[in-house]
Amino acid sequence: MKPKEIHDPVKVDQHIEQYSEEFQSLINTIRKSILGLDSDIAEHIKWKSPAFYYTGKMASSDPKTYPRDLLVLHLRHENILLIFPTGSKVIDTTGIMEGRYEDGRRMVPIKDLKDFQNKESKLHTVIKTWVSVSAQNT
Repeated sequence: MKPKEIHDPVKVDQHIEQYSEEFQSLINTIRKSILGLDSDIAEHIKWKSPAFYYTGKMASSDPKTYPRDLLVLHLRHENILLIFPTGSKVIDTTGIMEGRYEDGRRMVPIKDLKDFQNKESKLHTVIKTWVSVSAQNT
């Protein structure tokens, strides 16, 4: 099954233009880092935010469970909250993910560029684990 989402970096660019240049730079650094991890990760605007989803092979599932949604960049007050809608499916060995919500969400707060740089390798581990778990369900 091909995902219905459409990779649309232009709309993501347009969306983040409303923020300061410094904040745009942070957002773009995070985008580049995430997109560079796996060729099956794409981006678009979802839930009025930049979001990343998995385009690789997965088993059929209920779309209401958001199985392809990797993470959303919730942009707020020059801070970023990385929301993993299905983050509970990842065993986080890094300790970077916060929260345990009934709907399966987990989160990673990013305060600034230095904070992102300190968390980047752990974030990569979490994302690679998420992709591995998702790809196993084929």
